[in-house]
Amino acid sequence: MKVVVCLKQIPDTSQASALDESGLLVREGKEAVLDPSDEPGLEIGLRIIEQHGGELVAITMGPERATEALRKALSVGASRAILVTDSALGGSDVATTAKVLARAISAEGFDLVICGTESTDGATGMMPPQLAELLGVPQLTFAKYLEISDSTVTVHRQTEQGYQILKAKLPALVTVTAAIAELRYASLRGIMAARSKEIKVLNLADLGIDPNEVGNIGSKERVVDVADAPPKERGEVFVDDGSAVDKIVGYLKQIKVL
Repeated sequence: MKVVVCLKQIPDTSQASALDESGLLVREGKEAVLDPSDEPGLEIGLRIIEQHGGELVAITMGPERATEALRKALSVGASRAILVTDSALGGSDVATTAKVLARAISAEGFDLVICGTESTDGATGMMPPQLAELLGVPQLTFAKYLEISDSTVTVHRQTEQGYQILKAKLPALVTVTAAIAELRYASLRGIMAARSKEIKVLNLADLGIDPNEVGNIGSKERVVDVADAPPKERGEVFVDDGSAVDKIVGYLKQIKVL
């Protein structure tokens, strides 16, 4: 069993964020961390390998400093890691990111790809679906439970009403929610062992991708405007003259909560 877990290094979410003139998130001079939304996927991937054997490969696309996020994955039990880095990748949109990762993952080979539902910094949720399409495999999204049995992956897909049970033959791609697992702590032994584990570094030439197809040049998506979110409006106040309950129920029916 080979499990590939997609990770991302992002600016520390506890610090204030800012956008540059082109609408891109400012990363220079900011502390960087492994995206918390990727941690549950890493943990469930480790559990799958512990149960079925095989290896877990952590992969990310980013600058050289993204090796820090990969080292964290290695310290908790990932077998190997892959960093795709190239100066031409700066400013890549979601589709371009999916294309680059798909090329690297296809060359690696896999049974299961695990992603978070969306990155904390971009929050589009569109990279995993595009990645699944490019890999040519089924996608099972918003999983709060995952099980592998007889070359079949079964998930409980979280919905507003409860959950759906979905199944697909491997290979497949799954996106997981925070409810599926909490990442284990790295042991001192794991931290020491991570120093000797392989981090394969790939660039665009290694993947056979033209630099003009990525980054600001090759990306089709553009940030055209950035604006502050509108302030919240004052809520409606009900004075209880004996009819407040009926008014509240009526309002809840109006917004289709009831």
